[in-house]
Amino acid sequence: MVKKNIFDAPFVKEMREATANMYRLGWDERNGGNISYMLGEEEVGEYLDLSEVIRTIPTGFDVTPLIGKIFIVTGTGKYFKNVDKDPETNLGIVRIAKDGTTAELLWGYKDGGKFTSEFPAHMMSHMARLSVDPTHRIVMHSHPTYTIAMNTVCSTDEKEFTHKLWQSNTEAVVVFPDGVGVLPCMVCGTNEIGIATAEKMKHFRLVVWTNHGIYGTGRTMDEAFGLIETVEKTAQIYMLSLGHIVNVIPDQIISDLAKLWNLTPLEGILKV
Repeated sequence: MVKKNIFDAPFVKEMREATANMYRLGWDERNGGNISYMLGEEEVGEYLDLSEVIRTIPTGFDVTPLIGKIFIVTGTGKYFKNVDKDPETNLGIVRIAKDGTTAELLWGYKDGGKFTSEFPAHMMSHMARLSVDPTHRIVMHSHPTYTIAMNTVCSTDEKEFTHKLWQSNTEAVVVFPDGVGVLPCMVCGTNEIGIATAEKMKHFRLVVWTNHGIYGTGRTMDEAFGLIETVEKTAQIYMLSLGHIVNVIPDQIISDLAKLWNLTPLEGILKV
């Protein structure tokens, strides 16, 4: 059977559009940020011969629960601004091999590159989210300016951080009623921060890395992007009003918003 053109694949187009938008918004300077998108074997099989493995790449962590899963992932050292014009160099499609510690390259990284250095953290987050939501597919990491700025002036207490977001924008509790997880400042690109992030991902779809950025997850690219987008917009409101805050959204209003949309806000935050 003749395969379709991989450049026309919806998942490739989504990665090109997402990375372009994230760079345009200033979330991913230079080679900052990364995305991994879990794909179905059938959808990838329309475009690639799944029996043809270009080469193998160590995963850097045992991801046995994901054996056979296929991901399209941004490359290490790659600039988001270059993905759209050269996706085959800056993206790669990999399948977790039977040993659980190797990834089989099916397409991409044509310059000899490999997936993001935070691939272990992504895979750990995928495993954590799949354990609570079997329809999960996206892990997205970025460095949104106002989120990082807010993180420098607020406590790392995640309930306090979430509360400040909910109090600043009525959309916040509606978009992330489950709150935002927060990690203290840690060395990025390590398995340790990946493990800590994955533990938070069992409870949150969003995790802030203090002084670094944010991880967002979702069932679709739009969901993951929209979560980060809403946190960043709300953090911008908070930072622009910092030191001059007169009005915040009362807890009763936040609670009523959640009730209106049949949502259950994270416990232990609202005093109503």
